[in-house]
Amino acid sequence: MNGASSSLRAAFSHCVQQVRNYDYHHYLCLLELPPKMRKAAFALRAFNVETSRARDVASDPRIGLMRLVWWQEAIDKIYANKLIEHPIAQALASVVSENKINKGWLRRSVQARINDANREVTDIPENVDELEKYAEDTVSTLLYMTLQAGGIKSTAADHAASHIGKASGLLLLLKSLPYHASRNQHFSYIPAKVAAKHGLLVEEGGRKEIRLDSREGLCDAVFEMASVANVHLVKARELGGAVPNEARPVLLESVPAQALLDSLRQVHFDVFDPRSRHSPATF
Repeated sequence: MNGASSSLRAAFSHCVQQVRNYDYHHYLCLLELPPKMRKAAFALRAFNVETSRARDVASDPRIGLMRLVWWQEAIDKIYANKLIEHPIAQALASVVSENKINKGWLRRSVQARINDANREVTDIPENVDELEKYAEDTVSTLLYMTLQAGGIKSTAADHAASHIGKASGLLLLLKSLPYHASRNQHFSYIPAKVAAKHGLLVEEGGRKEIRLDSREGLCDAVFEMASVANVHLVKARELGGAVPNEARPVLLESVPAQALLDSLRQVHFDVFDPRSRHSPATF
């Protein structure tokens, strides 16, 4: 084995390990994919792990943002066939080259995270649609690219992937609420319209803020958002009959999303219940 192929093999091994360590439920799903799609999916999921954790692993938020900008530049370099000394970038470059992965999807994913990182904690989304868009850009895109790597062209599969990504993204944001609250004391991932409806929105000095004065109100808000995610999962299942057989393993990623929803149901949508803390995926 020459040095280049040995280095690439090590890069893909690193991707698999990262997904196993930080996104175990999706790691199990990816094992069910055919070899070519599995290889691409692990590189894409590892990229997602890297960008989703960029701010959390940095001691300074600005460093996390710089890391995301680095990935934006890395994508440009990958498509310009420039070598990057980073195992996930190397694996991603190989996948892009082999499968002609759409650059727009990769850029959308990173740009969505950059936009989120630039958001002030007082910049509260107005409605659930904004969070669905974020989920589409960061999660659904991974599924689109995995389908593309498998050479699958199916409108039904794309639609199912869109619904699964939106459901997964919304549910992961809900599970992460206590974590984000512990970091900045705000619930900026609950849309203003939902928060106002359940008595969680406070306006002071022209600024909106979401407060946890009512655990019951929070549970009701979480239930409302989880119900939107549930509708997406139902729609994805309804599309199942129209999805070609070769695409079905890709859509197994609805399973971790359903597990998240079930775990929220078990604690009556109380995200602060200790039993709900064990999140099965990375967003």
